[in-house]
Amino acid sequence: MPDVIFAGPEGRLEGRYQHGRTPKAPIALMLHPHPQHGGTMNNKVVYNLYQTFARQGFSVLRFNFRGVGRSQGEFDRGEGELSDAASALDWLQMYNEGAASCWIAGFSFGAWIGMQLLMRRPEISGFISVAPPANMYDFSFLAPCPSSGLVLQGDKDDIVPEPSVAKLVNKLSQQRDITVDYRVVQGANHFFTDRMEEMTGHVEDYLRQHAEGAQEAQAAAR
Repeated sequence: MPDVIFAGPEGRLEGRYQHGRTPKAPIALMLHPHPQHGGTMNNKVVYNLYQTFARQGFSVLRFNFRGVGRSQGEFDRGEGELSDAASALDWLQMYNEGAASCWIAGFSFGAWIGMQLLMRRPEISGFISVAPPANMYDFSFLAPCPSSGLVLQGDKDDIVPEPSVAKLVNKLSQQRDITVDYRVVQGANHFFTDRMEEMTGHVEDYLRQHAEGAQEAQAAAR
């Protein structure tokens, strides 16, 4: 799990990277919660997402947004952080030319940034959005949402109420050609305290289903 430093729009960005074990392994980028509320790449949800993707054979990168840890710059209300995420994806792609697929995963504020990046980078083929802050930020830019993905939410979340996320998912689910898998973790708060294993279990299950579906599609095309 080597430390990495790469160039961002406002200076260096600090990350942790794990390379996949197979040629052309899929890639995945992890995005952390709000920098002004203690969010870092070492957040437990982000760390567990990172480990889950790595176990499923992905080359995975998590990193600190500008102004967090050893990353240079200052908080920029989401605009700069979106640019940071784009730079991180550029770095990940540079080291993984020919990757089988590209995924984005984010938690809370990171989920909001991740969905914006999804709209700007057509190579992103799947997403995991954990506790997207639909009550705090405007997600209307997802018109239409360009790819299918998984949304995870705790029913005891007192920061992002579950009904606000359900409303967002319902809106996205009305769009054609994509499927949003919405899973509510019973008893989970915003940080999935004592429910982390259930959260990662859902992510593993979704990634496994997606991989099996892709294999079946390839076999049918032969």
